[in-house]
Amino acid sequence: MKIAKALLLFAFINAAAQDNFNLVVGTYTNACESKGIYVYDFNTNTGEFKAKSNTDGVVNPSYVTLSADKKYLYSVNEDGKNSAASAFKFNAVTGKLDFINKKETKGADPCYIINDDKNVITANYSGGSITVFERKADGSLGDIKQQVKHTGTGPNKSRQEAAHVHMVYFSPDKKFVFVNDLGTDKLSIYSYNPTGGDKTLVLKESIAVKAGSGPRHLVFSPSGIFVYLLGELDGSLTVFNYNNNKLEKIQETTMGAAIFGGKHGGADIHFSNDGKYLYTTNRGDANTISTFKVHANGMVNLVQQISTQGAAPRNFSIDPNDNYLLVANQNTNNVVIYKRDKATGFLATTGKEIKLCQPVCLVFTPNK
Repeated sequence: MKIAKALLLFAFINAAAQDNFNLVVGTYTNACESKGIYVYDFNTNTGEFKAKSNTDGVVNPSYVTLSADKKYLYSVNEDGKNSAASAFKFNAVTGKLDFINKKETKGADPCYIINDDKNVITANYSGGSITVFERKADGSLGDIKQQVKHTGTGPNKSRQEAAHVHMVYFSPDKKFVFVNDLGTDKLSIYSYNPTGGDKTLVLKESIAVKAGSGPRHLVFSPSGIFVYLLGELDGSLTVFNYNNNKLEKIQETTMGAAIFGGKHGGADIHFSNDGKYLYTTNRGDANTISTFKVHANGMVNLVQQISTQGAAPRNFSIDPNDNYLLVANQNTNNVVIYKRDKATGFLATTGKEIKLCQPVCLVFTPNK
């Protein structure tokens, strides 16, 4: 009987442990006191969190990405002409990050980063370029394999005076890299050959999107057959059907309610893990997060729009169990924790928040 009780207790503890995940947060370090990248333990049943680890002296690691095996983490260092990318060893159990090396991106202000087992790729906003680094077997960054430069302008003279690459994003099959250029109102699709050297990325096509929209972030539906594109400058949300590697626009809407009349600042876009709801953040004068119901035909309709309880909501993330949504409010130094209703998609405030200097990027990852 004692053995049975012990086994039952072990099973209960083990099951409970599955509810805890690492929450990795990238920040800006030049506006207030931040050490760079922070790791928290987050409980997806209660919304409680606890600090585990942080780096020290890492400059503006605003966006981060983890390797598929969770052993390595890569960050941008968004620092003007001194911009770079950094590699770290990552201990999922302790949350500890050990610096490996750093390489200049040769493109100013990288604002997004992705990786696979062969390459690490950055989107360089001010540089209007894409940088492809070799990823070595020990997780370190090798030399630049390829640099792709965009050119062009858009109708918004203050924001679209030059190319501004804002995102690089793998297609679900990893055969293509999608690239959003805010400055030129283009969504470019590059064929991806991981071992292609200076031809790792080969332009397949560039699609002109709504003029002046400033394409910022996109996301694929969990099914992989729809693409959702967020415009930073006008708050637009465009839905594409993705079939045979071709995009066909099927809906164009907005992430703001009809009564909204202020300045837009579209920021981030993500699906709930069950694929039923889509969320977007809006900075500018709005500081809101919007919830969209997703229909079988890929189209969406707005069902909720609420305050993010802070200013300049950048990245946000939904926990792996779909229970909580966390929003990083960059300018008010807080990560606000919302409870999700899985049936309706609605968000409700919990009163919980993580106080942290200029949080930008939020990534959930297993803690073992």
